[in-house]
Amino acid sequence: MPDVENMPLLNRGRNAVRRVGSVWTGFRDFILRDNVLEIAIGLIIASSFTSVVNSLVADIILPPISLLTNQNFGENFLVLRHGQNATAHYNTFQQAQDDGAITWNYGNFLEKLIQFFILGVTLYTLGQIYQLLSRDVVIKYQIKCPVCRKDISASAKRCPFCTSWQDGSNMSNHE
Repeated sequence: MPDVENMPLLNRGRNAVRRVGSVWTGFRDFILRDNVLEIAIGLIIASSFTSVVNSLVADIILPPISLLTNQNFGENFLVLRHGQNATAHYNTFQQAQDDGAITWNYGNFLEKLIQFFILGVTLYTLGQIYQLLSRDVVIKYQIKCPVCRKDISASAKRCPFCTSWQDGSNMSNHE
């Protein structure tokens, strides 16, 4: 470590500029790598896609269900313990929360479960369509290795874990 106190002010400034320049170069090299940009774009698209699916569930699918049950589907709850006003009847989750009651919000959970299911089915369908149009494998099917029971690619000729041949033969037949 150089003695900073005895170093001329001009040299200290050059060293600081050099260090900042190397940090900037490293950051630029990291951020402009293909996979970082692809991940960033993918996350932005995934966030937008998730908000569309959440809107589909909350604004299109659940209102007809709420008509059938005569109450807002996401507002279904059970009171586990009353709040300060022990004799109160809560019409909404907000009323129960304001009174300090402990509730079991099963309607909100079921709403999130429906959103998760629809998002999963939609992503699977998009993967199948992409695979059909591009001939690029997106959904990789797996099997269990008969020897070590680890999950491996269905198209694997050898297990990457135990190196056994998947066609049941031994190694001498493949040389």
